[in-house]
Amino acid sequence: MKSSLLFLDDIRNPKDCLLYMHPKIKDIEIYRKEWQIVRTYSEFVTWIETNGLPDFISFDHDLGLPEEQTEELNGMSCAKWLVNYCLDNDLKLPDFVVHSSNPAGAKNIEGLLGQFARFRNF
Repeated sequence: MKSSLLFLDDIRNPKDCLLYMHPKIKDIEIYRKEWQIVRTYSEFVTWIETNGLPDFISFDHDLGLPEEQTEELNGMSCAKWLVNYCLDNDLKLPDFVVHSSNPAGAKNIEGLLGQFARFRNF
């Protein structure tokens, strides 16, 4: 079975993060593989609702606002939605990494998902 990799970022592509991410992940080659790319909160939610949980998610924090969106829905919003989705569907959190260049935003996403993973994935 082919693994599914989901990349959340409004601008960059996975290969753009190769050098930046190497200290954070064990298998840097993962960024050379085929990814499904989503650019917004709504694309993130739709992708997972349509395809199920991916095996691995790479999160950005700051997502640009689509013209029709008035409220800022960022990578943290996606992480919160993901936690609720896993709880509602009794699912294990997929492996993840945060590739955001926003240090505070990255720390918040890592904290939320890390705590949930420890609680849920024991």
